Amino acid sequence: MSWSVASDVGGTFTDIAHVDDDCVLHTAKVASQADNYGRGVINGIMILASAQNYKIESLKEVLHGCTVATNAILEGKGAKTALITTSGFKDVLELRRIRVPRLYEPLYVKPLPLCPRDLRFEVTERIGAAGNVIQELDKNEVVELARQLKDMEVEAVAVCFLHSYVNDAHERMVGAILRELLPDVFVTLSVEVLPQIREYERTSTTVINAYVGPPVKGYLDRLDHELQERGTYAPVYVMQSSGGQLHSATVKEIPAQIVECGPAAGVIAAQYVAKKICENNVITFDMGGTTAKASMIEQGRLTYSDDYEIGSTMSSPGTIAGGGGYALGLPVINIAEVGAGGGSIVSLDKANALRIGPQSAGAFPGPACYGNQDEYVTVTDANVLLGYLSPIALAGGAIEIDAKLSESVLGQRLSTKFSQKMTTQEIAFGIHTLANETMVKAIKAVTTYRGRDPRDFTMIAFGGNGGIHGVGIARSLGIKRVIVPICAGVFSAVGLAVAERKVTIAAAHLVPLYGASEQAVARLYDELSQKGSRLLKCEHYQATTVKQLDLRLKGQAFDLTIDLGSDQFSPDRIDDITKRFIEEYEIRYSHAPDKNSVIEIVALRMIVTDSTYEPPKTLLMKDEEPRVIAQRNVYFGDGQHDDVNVVNRSFVRQQPVKGPLIIEEYEGTTIVPPDAYVRLDEMRNIVIDFRD
Repeated sequence: MSWSVASDVGGTFTDIAHVDDDCVLHTAKVASQADNYGRGVINGIMILASAQNYKIESLKEVLHGCTVATNAILEGKGAKTALITTSGFKDVLELRRIRVPRLYEPLYVKPLPLCPRDLRFEVTERIGAAGNVIQELDKNEVVELARQLKDMEVEAVAVCFLHSYVNDAHERMVGAILRELLPDVFVTLSVEVLPQIREYERTSTTVINAYVGPPVKGYLDRLDHELQERGTYAPVYVMQSSGGQLHSATVKEIPAQIVECGPAAGVIAAQYVAKKICENNVITFDMGGTTAKASMIEQGRLTYSDDYEIGSTMSSPGTIAGGGGYALGLPVINIAEVGAGGGSIVSLDKANALRIGPQSAGAFPGPACYGNQDEYVTVTDANVLLGYLSPIALAGGAIEIDAKLSESVLGQRLSTKFSQKMTTQEIAFGIHTLANETMVKAIKAVTTYRGRDPRDFTMIAFGGNGGIHGVGIARSLGIKRVIVPICAGVFSAVGLAVAERKVTIAAAHLVPLYGASEQAVARLYDELSQKGSRLLKCEHYQATTVKQLDLRLKGQAFDLTIDLGSDQFSPDRIDDITKRFIEEYEIRYSHAPDKNSVIEIVALRMIVTDSTYEPPKTLLMKDEEPRVIAQRNVYFGDGQHDDVNVVNRSFVRQQPVKGPLIIEEYEGTTIVPPDAYVRLDEMRNIVIDFRD
């Protein structure tokens, strides 16, 4: 019997998920191995295979999410990368945009470019904005430059010319020369990665692709090798930041597409569950050990960003703030991220005020309650002292907990610093509440700052700590319902298992909306469809497509994406497209555009899906006998509640039960406060409601 497996690599744990022929989910969780993440993946797969009595030789595919690309950027461990660009434009990476992440910090220092100035080179060439050749490319200059790059032992080269998005001839000539003379160097052309206007975003994205290319390729090659050593030649499919799976061979060519693949997988799983239970408007909240992430699903559809920044203090898209990271112009599911997780270290600032993160204790040494350090307190330690987490063990007994050490370290490091006498529980609750407020910023970034009211949404909380903090955050934002889905602690791995095989691609087409040629638009969409089929490695007739338009008001720098669906663009649809653009504009910017404003098409966008691949039709959990696991004292801010029942998921019924209650599972824990009601829905998701 052939079988497939999903594996999501995090900084602390590697999560494994498998959906069997009866649509029942089977999961495993193993420690990530920082020196070789692939080995952790293999260990998890072998554990699951052994538990299900599967043969590794029968494995047909591995669905994968990893942090290799992101870590290469954040840790500065990417390839030694050179940039070749049009004469006069080598400092685009330094100039960036005027935006800064902190408004009142005039001495703010921008991040150093991934490609330093001594590795940025200009060549003689110039193509105009209309695609006309102003100055021919000097090929001899490129040949000499290739020799120079070889002497400098460059590992990757990014090529980005000023107007190559409208005429790619010069860029492709340079690419051909470099690939012939430097066969061992990873060469990236902007026209292959992001053939769109905006020279800074296009240059930055091309450099990112080159910078992470060798590390990602090396990682995927090693993963293939590890699988082959265990006896399987199963292909690896990797999640993209835009939410679809791609074959690893394609990912090796455009690795920038997987920079945020792990968080994207969680949002895909949330969309899948939301559709099954008829929740159209959802906020996703994913809290792990190091970070917390939020996204928005509106009317059942994902929201995307083309202005994503990697490595900023709060990674999120924005049209006003920003500039704190490296611009990635590829489609990314709109995810805001903050450095607050279960392992986030609690500290005091100069005024003795509590601070959460962004430093994290990681998997090792971990929180004080893990017993490996007594230097600092983490959010997890606070949750143990509040009674939210087991004082004995986590993950089904795999991680032993020392609650007394948490209490001792908190007393030594924090209690003595406060002028007002506070109990250990009061300080711990302060830490828990401050962590919640820190994570509220991420949710506001994808809702309030985009003109949406969080009170109109349901929250789906997942990740190892989502069920612990989701309810408190929801109450703070006025959200009335929180859903903790099945297998919430390994939910990103579940997302890999249910994701479609699809890719989002775009082409520049800068024309007035009312002056657009139906034939020209149709021709470009056909080219995008064929390109998408090649990337997915499927036949053109097997692909389904969704067409989109990137629109803006003439003179503005930022655009909005409007869906066309599967229909063709035609003049008789322009009035409807205009109406929808104005509606979205009013929601986003809180005012209507001037009636005399000209609407422009900036780019054509297409989502191409392989129709031959079918994700699981539903997801089920293994049945368990209802049981009370334990009773313990729990602090909810209004005082301590004695002998609160700690139960498994099966104990919760379809009829609402009033809290307090703690639901404890292998993958995570869910807290039901005294003023909330909890039940299971038809998928066995935990549904927590606040009542007026």
